[in-house]
Amino acid sequence: MANVTSDVTLFDSNEIKAVILDMDGVLWRDDQAIGCLPEIFAWFERRGWKITLATNNATRSVEQYLEKLRRFGVDLAPTQIVNSAQAAAYYLRQRYPQGGNIYVIGEEALLQALTQEGFFISDSDALAVVVAMDRQLTYEKLKRACLLIRGGALFIGTNPDRTFPTPEGLVPGAGALLAALEAATGVQPIIVGKPSPQMYWVALQRMGVSPANTLVIGDRLETDIAGGQAIGCRTALVL
Repeated sequence: MANVTSDVTLFDSNEIKAVILDMDGVLWRDDQAIGCLPEIFAWFERRGWKITLATNNATRSVEQYLEKLRRFGVDLAPTQIVNSAQAAAYYLRQRYPQGGNIYVIGEEALLQALTQEGFFISDSDALAVVVAMDRQLTYEKLKRACLLIRGGALFIGTNPDRTFPTPEGLVPGAGALLAALEAATGVQPIIVGKPSPQMYWVALQRMGVSPANTLVIGDRLETDIAGGQAIGCRTALVL
């Protein structure tokens, strides 16, 4: 993050009114902060920039992210967090306003986001299969998802990130699971997280700013940066 903050001065920072930050690999790796987070957020606040955190990670709820930020010494509001679990729930609500059964490969935060929108978690008669990172993945889960997709269920991926950053190094992410199911079914998933612009639009609407006045900071060219550029935001890559 220190490199990013110094690079921002390469353009007129008066044009920037808001920042959208990725979290994993930008603010932290697992439970290790990247830099002094209170100082980093204070740097943004001194410039009067509004802040939203947008992550493809669907394994934590908004409240869990807020608690993690508090442990690092940063206090934010729930509306300042947008994740791909919310994006998946929003997408399904728009497509199936009547609700219905959904089969999920994912963790508790994703299940909560979907049930809060009126969907039922089921392994039969599913309207859609939603796939995210799942650290309790089994062959049986993949098998059931494969059969449902082949039977006509909509195939949705929270994000295409093939790896996930940890202190030990990169480990398989949601994109690795999507690749397995795509190979087994011949069906490409609908991606609702980055680089899809949906989460960014939610962030922009909440902050009341335009893309031209917003800086997106991420660690992945193919998702964070591509998504920000697609809607006209300025972007900064953490190396």
